[in-house]
Amino acid sequence: MKVCKFGGSSLANAAQLKKVIDIVLADPARRIVVVSAPGKRHEGDTKVTDLLIELAELAMRGENTDRQFGAVVERYAEMAAELNLGEEIVRRIELDITDRLAQVGSLAPEEFMDLMKAAGEDDNAKLVAVAFAARGRKARYVNPKDSGMILTGRFGDATLDPDSYAILGRAFSNFDGIVIYPGFFGYTRDGKVATFPRGGSDITGSILAAAVRADVYENFTDVDSVYPCDPRIVEEVKNGEGIPTMTYREMRELSYAGFGVFNDDAVIPAVRARIPINIRNTNHPAEPGTMIQQSRRVVPGTVVGVASADGFCNIVVEKYLMNRQIGFGRRLLQVLEDAGISYEHMPSGVDSQCVVVKEQFIPKEMEHRLVQALKKALDPDFITIERDLTMLMIVGEGMCYTPGMLAKACLALASVGISMSMVNQGSSEVSFMIAIRSKDRDQAVRALYRAFFT
Repeated sequence: MKVCKFGGSSLANAAQLKKVIDIVLADPARRIVVVSAPGKRHEGDTKVTDLLIELAELAMRGENTDRQFGAVVERYAEMAAELNLGEEIVRRIELDITDRLAQVGSLAPEEFMDLMKAAGEDDNAKLVAVAFAARGRKARYVNPKDSGMILTGRFGDATLDPDSYAILGRAFSNFDGIVIYPGFFGYTRDGKVATFPRGGSDITGSILAAAVRADVYENFTDVDSVYPCDPRIVEEVKNGEGIPTMTYREMRELSYAGFGVFNDDAVIPAVRARIPINIRNTNHPAEPGTMIQQSRRVVPGTVVGVASADGFCNIVVEKYLMNRQIGFGRRLLQVLEDAGISYEHMPSGVDSQCVVVKEQFIPKEMEHRLVQALKKALDPDFITIERDLTMLMIVGEGMCYTPGMLAKACLALASVGISMSMVNQGSSEVSFMIAIRSKDRDQAVRALYRAFFT
């Protein structure tokens, strides 16, 4: 059995929905279909989720919502009309949004916002189920509450209750036909709608794939496969082949450094359950896409991708004979923990310790307080905070036990006059990280692409 998820671009209009139906019906193994809210139909258009957020904000301020309400309903009505689905489904959606708006005064702001945002996926799932039925196929909409999608944590940033896996597994243990399931949201134990972070339909699909022990989790989007680097930086990468297969470890390293494959939360359930993840293109369904799995055949000396991410800074602490001071690193990290800062990398020298963190965690107004706290705890000789750094990640299982891979990257950067602020390699040898100035990012990625892929 396959669980397949379709994103907003795949469901933006009636023409796209027809493609989705054709794709699902082409493979009887596609039994559970997770849908997002309708995305942008064209450049300059607005996603339904964004329309719902605007609608909710107006309602909470007590302002007129007629225009935004009409815009949301019209998106579904337009699709229903083009697919000849009748007016009943549109009235059902209109009533649902009306009922949600009526709860504006009885819920906390964050609860009401989640209730409204979730309408995008929920109502789209209802419409998609009707569209399948219109094609003469047995399909049913399933509400996350009825199937056991129990969430905990903060509204807008909820996580799955671990007990849900068994409940969801039982809910789908004996069903026939095709299940149309809304992504992005679930319900708290007291029955309130709660949403995952944005991009949460990916999370829903991954959870369901793990719960039902699917053979494959297919994630349909608008690219043929995962490219080995950002095509916005290296345009010629689109003329070559994408990545046919990659491992979970490779995907994790690349997504960490900015690859728009998945966010971390979206893959954890499938990865832990060892469910292969297939990235496919709704517009080119014949393309095999990229398969992400536990292991793959590896050619020594090769990499699968080069990723880059901006927005980092480096805290450099220097102290003579640091290595003789027991607990120095612990005290440094304790200061960061007390300040609510998590770290990304921590390379060190004999008398220096570097801690790479996201720049957003150390705003300019906080920098002086943090430095004073570090001085008090560590009594260092020098403390420096370097800002505007980009992390380059060179990733590939083929780098394991292969000499010269780091040298190749360093030579590529040196050839275009880019200096490195820091280098760090994990013990697995699946990747290494190079820190550079953010202004050199694009040139660095192009140089590394030429070195490893051309």
